[in-house]
Amino acid sequence: MSAKKTLVTGGAGFVGSHLVDALLSAGHEVRVLDNISPQVHGGNGTPSYLSPEVELLVGDMRDPNAVRRAISDVDVIFHLAAAVGVGQSMYQIADYMGANTQGTANLLQAMLDRKTHIERLIVASSMSIYGEGFYRCPACGDVAPPPRELQQLQNKQWEMLCPQCDAELSPVATSEEKRLQCTSVYALSKKDQEEICLLYGRTYGLPVVALRYFNIYGTRQALSNPYTGVAAIFASRLLNNRAPLVFEDGEQLRDFVSVHDVVAANLLAMESDRAVGHALNIGSGKPISILGVASALAAALDSDMLCEITAKYRAGDIRHCFADISSARELLGYEPRVGFEHGIRGLSQWLREQRAEDRAANMVAELNTFGLMA
Repeated sequence: MSAKKTLVTGGAGFVGSHLVDALLSAGHEVRVLDNISPQVHGGNGTPSYLSPEVELLVGDMRDPNAVRRAISDVDVIFHLAAAVGVGQSMYQIADYMGANTQGTANLLQAMLDRKTHIERLIVASSMSIYGEGFYRCPACGDVAPPPRELQQLQNKQWEMLCPQCDAELSPVATSEEKRLQCTSVYALSKKDQEEICLLYGRTYGLPVVALRYFNIYGTRQALSNPYTGVAAIFASRLLNNRAPLVFEDGEQLRDFVSVHDVVAANLLAMESDRAVGHALNIGSGKPISILGVASALAAALDSDMLCEITAKYRAGDIRHCFADISSARELLGYEPRVGFEHGIRGLSQWLREQRAEDRAANMVAELNTFGLMA
């Protein structure tokens, strides 16, 4: 592909900054629109890892004027800007819907108003929009159960039950065909981002690709943000010689994918015509338990801290969800390259050089204040 002028919204953040580096390495010109949020960047201004080759515009997706400036004369847009945090979204409803839903609407409106010719739009979606993943019942076959009832959670019965026969279900890989079932405000706002972009693409003939990220880990994740990815939250606890806080029983299964594989998927989405109009899972395709993640991080950091299993649940949490990545393989040529053990070893080298403020207790207190944890 010839060199393009690209815009990365949220390009000073965790995933965005890695994508920026890859685009620059491939010879593309890069503009970044980012609000440099204190929750993400700790109030320290522009992060030192952001390349000086970037044209940085400090602004918010909720500001139409900032968005209009950002889209001027660009060929390709990677829309990664979003407020991130399942728990926090449940009590900062207006903030999350404003940043994510309205911010994306502002982007599309600016493109339409200025009749900007964009060659492609790649939008960051999320596995959170599935709610619970796919399951298999020994008697009824494959099922997509509704969220767990409050009484079940209060009884500490964590596993999913078949809605037809009440048998305990076994999780299986979740494909894009599963009906979406948002269980948090964050998830709903990500669903909005995905659907409005795909709708715009169909209506106005813009090639759009949506990438449904699963649990991303890697360097540059905000260690002092208690609403970021669970791997970073666990790492922050361990760096402060505190036990990782594990909700429910820790046997929840998730799909942890390296940020480098996510960046590779974005570059493929920039070029693949077969992926246009689709929403695709981007994960590792391999499940791992939350306890397994905590144990792997502790081992990589030479820590003997044991997890603190709280046996509590949080509103919006699901039990199991991991990715079926066959569609991304077929339509993008996507293939994850970084195995979890190798990725965690690389992450641990970076973590040893970091200082992190452990704010997990603040997160728990805030959730309790709003009755979102029990």
